[in-house]
Amino acid sequence: MTTATLHPDNDALDNNALDRGWAALPASYRMPDVAPSLNEARAWCRQLAESHYENFHVATWFLPKVLRPHFHAIYAYCRVSDDLGDEVGDRSAALALLDLWGRELDACYEGRVRHPVFVALAETIRACSIPKEPFADLLKAFRQDQTVTRYRTIQEVLEYCRYSANPVGRLVLYVCGYADEERFQLSDATCSALQLANFWQDVRVDFGKDRVYLPQEDMKRFGVSDETIAQGAATPEFRALLKYEVDFARGLFEDGLPLIGMVGSELALDLDLFSRGGLAILRAIERENYDVLRARPALSKRTKMALALRAFSGKVLPFLRLSERSAGKAA
Repeated sequence: MTTATLHPDNDALDNNALDRGWAALPASYRMPDVAPSLNEARAWCRQLAESHYENFHVATWFLPKVLRPHFHAIYAYCRVSDDLGDEVGDRSAALALLDLWGRELDACYEGRVRHPVFVALAETIRACSIPKEPFADLLKAFRQDQTVTRYRTIQEVLEYCRYSANPVGRLVLYVCGYADEERFQLSDATCSALQLANFWQDVRVDFGKDRVYLPQEDMKRFGVSDETIAQGAATPEFRALLKYEVDFARGLFEDGLPLIGMVGSELALDLDLFSRGGLAILRAIERENYDVLRARPALSKRTKMALALRAFSGKVLPFLRLSERSAGKAA
């Protein structure tokens, strides 16, 4: 692996947009003048992972220690990519940053790296034989967020999930030594279900960003409009729509559950934990009688720890693992 400073074609990039974008983000995200060492890059990724997402830190307790640097690198890539698109507040600047990040990804696969994320990621890619596609797919989703704000059908929403969520599960499988289509498909079901659970939890939050992930066809069928969401009052029609979408998401979780029994115990525990977490979000929405407009249904720290303990129990006593029959009462 070599390090090199890249010189993008200035005619192809809006430097003013890039400057505006970097100014809106943490200074540590910027491209360094000199590429860090692998140890320095891994420390950068670990710090980002452990300081930005408490659930990630809990989950890595259950992973083999030797794999943690790889998960830190993947998380850092996902986190920075997401922030480039979502935390800038300027569409042209976000798109310029995502284009630059895509060039850095291309360069990484050509053996030229400079950002801490890609220095660390290059070693993960080499050690785990990961193709470029899942990383590139994530960038497609983040670009799409800048230009698409409504989805006609649930199939279109799931196509978005194909790029926004499913690549993460596939990356996890690659790191753990799995690269077969059967496991990929089961992972896709779980990741899409998690994405949908977050969408239904965050209807009000996303609407504030002019994004509606509820399928337009479903909204029309149940008599719900953007105005319904804007008013912030969960009408009977809105509650019926949310119940329909929650039931659909639960079915996807059930479709993905067989994967838990097809991987090693450490990864099985992680999959169990995140499936329980996603199902718990759906249960939280149900407990609010599908009113996600008044307040965002969330899981308490106590609930999160209880889910982790239940998942750990499934590692020690495999008959306690989530199954299709237990999915409805997992939370």
